[in-house]
Amino acid sequence: HRLRLKRAAAKHLIERYFRQLTEGCGNGACTNELCASCLGFQPLDHNAAAIRALELYKINTKLCDLHPSAAFPDNNSVSNHFNLCYMCPEVRYLTEEKVYEILSICEGKKDYSPLIRVIGRIFSSADGLVQSFRKDEEQHPNTKEQHPNTKEQHPNTKEQRKTHQAKDEDKDEDDKERTTAMEQESEASASMEGATGSTENRLGPVEVSVDIEAVRRVYDRLLSNEKMESAFLNALVYLTPNVELDLTYLDVYDTNPDYLNIFIIVMENSSLHSPEYLEMAMPLFCKCMSKLPLPALAKLTRLWSQYSVEHIRRMMETFQQLITYTVISNEYVSGSLVNDDEGVVAATKCLKLVFYANVLGGDLDTGHNEEEPPSSELTLQELLGEERRNKNGPRVDPLEKELGVRTLDCRRPLIPFEEFVNEPLNNVLEMDKDFTFFKVDSESKFSFQSCPFILNACTKSLGLYYDNRISMYSERRITALYSLVQGQQLNPYLRLKVRRDHIIDDALVRLEMIAMENPADLRKQLFVEFEGEQGVDEGGVSKEFFQLVLEEMFNPDIGMFTYDESTKLFWFNPPSLENEAQFTLIGIVLGLAIYNNCILDVHFPMVVYRKLMGKKGTYLDLADSHPVQYQSLKELLDYEGDVEEDMMITFQISQTDLFGDPITYDLKENGDKIPVSVDNRKEFVSLYSDYILNKSVERQFKAFRRGFQMVTNESPLKCLFRPEEVELLICGSRNLDFHALEETTEYDGGYNKDCRIIKDFWETVHSFGEEDKRLFLQFTTGTDRAPVGGLGKLKMIIAKNGPDTDRLPTSHTCFNALLLPEYDSKEKLKERLLKAITYAKGFGML
Repeated sequence: HRLRLKRAAAKHLIERYFRQLTEGCGNGACTNELCASCLGFQPLDHNAAAIRALELYKINTKLCDLHPSAAFPDNNSVSNHFNLCYMCPEVRYLTEEKVYEILSICEGKKDYSPLIRVIGRIFSSADGLVQSFRKDEEQHPNTKEQHPNTKEQHPNTKEQRKTHQAKDEDKDEDDKERTTAMEQESEASASMEGATGSTENRLGPVEVSVDIEAVRRVYDRLLSNEKMESAFLNALVYLTPNVELDLTYLDVYDTNPDYLNIFIIVMENSSLHSPEYLEMAMPLFCKCMSKLPLPALAKLTRLWSQYSVEHIRRMMETFQQLITYTVISNEYVSGSLVNDDEGVVAATKCLKLVFYANVLGGDLDTGHNEEEPPSSELTLQELLGEERRNKNGPRVDPLEKELGVRTLDCRRPLIPFEEFVNEPLNNVLEMDKDFTFFKVDSESKFSFQSCPFILNACTKSLGLYYDNRISMYSERRITALYSLVQGQQLNPYLRLKVRRDHIIDDALVRLEMIAMENPADLRKQLFVEFEGEQGVDEGGVSKEFFQLVLEEMFNPDIGMFTYDESTKLFWFNPPSLENEAQFTLIGIVLGLAIYNNCILDVHFPMVVYRKLMGKKGTYLDLADSHPVQYQSLKELLDYEGDVEEDMMITFQISQTDLFGDPITYDLKENGDKIPVSVDNRKEFVSLYSDYILNKSVERQFKAFRRGFQMVTNESPLKCLFRPEEVELLICGSRNLDFHALEETTEYDGGYNKDCRIIKDFWETVHSFGEEDKRLFLQFTTGTDRAPVGGLGKLKMIIAKNGPDTDRLPTSHTCFNALLLPEYDSKEKLKERLLKAITYAKGFGML
């Protein structure tokens, strides 16, 4: 108790020093050089004043007496509205009724200065805001509001009036000053404890003591007045340094959970996105909010998740505008990173709260999680005594853990995830530096990868690329070290030598051996060689290898996957006779494609990527994977008649095996004897969906996911990307903007963008149909998809390959380079180019 009193006294004195440095004592003839009222005083910003106030407190500097003019700066207002001004200093907190009472008097007198002073004083005081706008009078048992003309006063009314009018005759004596401060703060604390001591026990994890609807009504009423808006702004500027000190040096939330009311009330101000707030108040306020302890942040998030979409969007836009405003207002040059901008970092941390509120408020599926046993593989690093990177799996955000929800658990958020991406920030972010902070220096440096929702897929893919490359170099170094220990030369790369006509067998044998002997080798850089061909793999040979493997393994004649003509998607074939190694190979191929930055022509429904990320398939996933079954189940759920009599369905279902023979499966024990009715149809739909998407393909999918995780289990893939972004990483984008490609294409060998043949070339390419454009892209880059970020992110080179000739154009897919002879006519250019892209396949000598 004594420690708490000391803290209260310290806080009170520091606040007084701060006011003296920022507002002054009000005496125009003041001679104290440490007072803002002194003629020669150099003004301080609030940060500098806060620091100086701490220093003055430590050396016990004498405080000025508060001059009467500081209490009543407007003498005309005092004389005209004596009763109102007498009442206003007694208002220690606000209620909706009190605001309207004062406002009514001000409107009658056409003078709003008394209300402005009250707003300024309460909204600049942490204690005042904490006690304001409570839900019921029980939370103020000892502090009933009275009209100024009544005789009954608050218990501390006299002391409060002395504080505001500077009539404390003993405060010149330091010991008495400290004693008085301690007594006042002790009484205030006792009052607060009486009011809120059991609040946390009464309130649930989302409930708060502030009347949010009342706060909104007050803001709506007052913010239409321009002078009032300035009062709120100035109060917030003054409030934030004190709140930051409280959160930095005092455990205010632990001792009084209602301290969170400050942030709830301030965030209801609908003008926070205005330029004045963004420039003066919001950066400091965001710093304060980011210093809240984790339980407080979680409670704030849960509260906001219950808000309407409009309120969540307004808060999201406020923080987004602050980030954008700060980013475009600053120039981040060498040595100056956006990661070091405290305003941007704090706003991003606050935006995270809104993001998770958006997730919590959306359609959640916190169940249906796939079990993932920890990997027990022994790698080269462990054999050599080195720690395995991310041994405990991808990092988990503390707020995510506290809330018990993941982004993956949200099927449909209140606001689309894409709206949380801030493009100006992505444009100035130096991803190589940010990646270093994320992997190495996360304790002392902020990395935006810890808030991946704000980054677009292109930026995150660059972070993943750095992680993959560093992993490759690490494996190469470890292999070299291991070679020295063993005294034999090991291969620092993942080399695959395959025959084109036996590509599956060769790849399967080689990769299966690697997976059994040392799976870490899969994280080496891939080099593919086709037997009997001269292509050197700088990326292009690997692209063709992936393409040929997928073409063969997805061939319906093999029977590993089924193909839906209506959706153009593949699904695992439940009665497939192929062994698990074949499915493991497909998983390894997908993982290697991500790891080696290759795009694959894969057509899976989204549920496959959700399952790869750790979720199970549910009824909603059938919509794109099995649309016919989905529609049938939807009709069952919506049917308004007698389900049992009209449909005659039981909990036993029938399917056909590989040879077309019918087989039955009981969704639950004795399913053939349990009819589906109105009461149990939801259970039937759930069990049926679980069987189709999970149980019937459990053997195949587990092998598939095991292969995928052999390559990706140590990468930050899961913590950075959502399922739809993983699909984009693997498959690329089908949206081909060739005008963007033209803008970024470079020229070599004597060509430039103004050459006649280059102009003819682009006119020809733009005239192609969709299929020919894909063939051209396949011919030049090795894939017919655009990379993450679109074709504008693809650096293509067009180089001169001699004068006019009958030779076809050629390409180096490893480098996205097109070698184009200088044909003498546009017609010949088109004819030669179409022939080249139509018949191109394989790597051989020309």
